[in-house]
Amino acid sequence: MCIWLLGLAMLGAVMAAPMPKYRITVKADKHTDFRALRTYAWTNGWVAFDRVLDRHIVAAIDAELASLGLTKRMAEPCDVVVTYGALRRTDVDVHADRPHHSGTYPEYPVATLVVLMMQPGSRRELFRARVDVPVDTDTAHLEQQIDTIVAQMFADYPTRQ
Repeated sequence: MCIWLLGLAMLGAVMAAPMPKYRITVKADKHTDFRALRTYAWTNGWVAFDRVLDRHIVAAIDAELASLGLTKRMAEPCDVVVTYGALRRTDVDVHADRPHHSGTYPEYPVATLVVLMMQPGSRRELFRARVDVPVDTDTAHLEQQIDTIVAQMFADYPTRQ
């Protein structure tokens, strides 16, 4: 009886859960003078499984950092270290109507991308940008979408305001 009630409660929670909000969130350390940051180096993160997409994400981030006036170094010492994390998932819209021919809810490929700029040594976060967004599964369109998303992530960088 308890297991049945627990299962019913879990099903109710899933059915009541709203669709995720797809958006970009940016957090910048209020005590950091971002105008003083001139150099950066990459550090390990949770990279994209696909090596082509990994290189494209790194290139898009490098382009944005260059547009901010930061110079890339191959290793520390530098003013900040940069990393990113990426993952793909499938979201299911349990509130949508299920087509009669399949009986399944609509599914959407979604990506999460997090870009971090951290203080060397302590790894204290100075800048964090995160996006959760539905993505195109076609690689050519996905690369264009990555460029747009990364540009939007850095649109709120403190020196641009």
